[in-house]
Amino acid sequence: MKQRVTTAVIALIIFIPVIVYGKWLIDIAGIVLGLIAVNEVLMMKKLLLVSPEAIIADIGVIALIAPASWFGWLPPQIDQTFIFFLCIIGFLIRTVFSRNRFSFDDAGALTLAVAYIGFGFNYFIAARSVGLSMLLYILFVIWSTDSGAYIFGKRFGKHKLAPAISPNKTWEGSIGGTILGTVVGTVFLAFFPTQYNFLLMILLTLILSITGQFGDLIESALKRYFSVKDSGNILPGHGGIFDRFDSMLLVLPIAHLFGLI
Repeated sequence: MKQRVTTAVIALIIFIPVIVYGKWLIDIAGIVLGLIAVNEVLMMKKLLLVSPEAIIADIGVIALIAPASWFGWLPPQIDQTFIFFLCIIGFLIRTVFSRNRFSFDDAGALTLAVAYIGFGFNYFIAARSVGLSMLLYILFVIWSTDSGAYIFGKRFGKHKLAPAISPNKTWEGSIGGTILGTVVGTVFLAFFPTQYNFLLMILLTLILSITGQFGDLIESALKRYFSVKDSGNILPGHGGIFDRFDSMLLVLPIAHLFGLI
C-alpha cells in the first residue's frame, strides 16, 4: 500500500502540471503515454520492442494521437487515418516476410491496440483543448468511480461482477463506484458548469461512470487472455500505463460521442 501511495503521489506531481499547462506539453505527454501503452501490448504478445512490427505500431499510434497540425506538411490526401491504414498494410506485409514469426493473430491484436490506444489518447488531448475543467471533470468521474468501486467492494462486496475475467470485482463495488462517481461529477459540475443542461450532464456523468468500468473490464479481459497480472511495471504498485488509463481510453471516445469534446 505504501508503494502504491508513493507512486500515485509522484505521478500526480508530474501529471497535474502537464494537464494544467496543456498546449504542446500535453501533446507530448499523450504521445509518450500512448507509445508506452502500445509497447506494453507488444510485451504481452511477447514481441520484440525493436522489430518492424514494433516500429509500425509506434508510427501508427503517433499518427492517431498527434494533433492534425503536425501533419500539415503532407499532401492533403494523406491524413492521420490514412497513415493508420498504411500501418495496417504494413502489419499485413510483415506477415508475408516474417517466416511465420509474425502471424495474422499478431497483426490483428496490434491493429486493435493501436486503434484503441491511439484514438483514446487523441481524445485525451482533445478534452484538454476544450478546457481544463472538462478534462478534470472526466478524470474526477473516472478516479472517483475507481475509488468507490474499491472501497464499496472491499466493504460490501459479495456478488461477483465478472468472475471469469476479474474475480475481485463485485456488483456492490460497481454500484458503489457508479454512485460515488456520479456524485463527485455532479458536485464538480455545480462549481464548473458546462454549456449543457445540468440535469442532462448528471445523466451523462452516470453513463461515463459506467463506461469507465467497462474500460477496466476490457483491459482485465486482455490481461486474462495473455495470462499476465499487469500490463507493465513502469508504475510500481500500480502496473503499467495501460492499467492506469484503461477506463479513460473508453470514457473519452464516449464523451466525444455525446459532444463533450
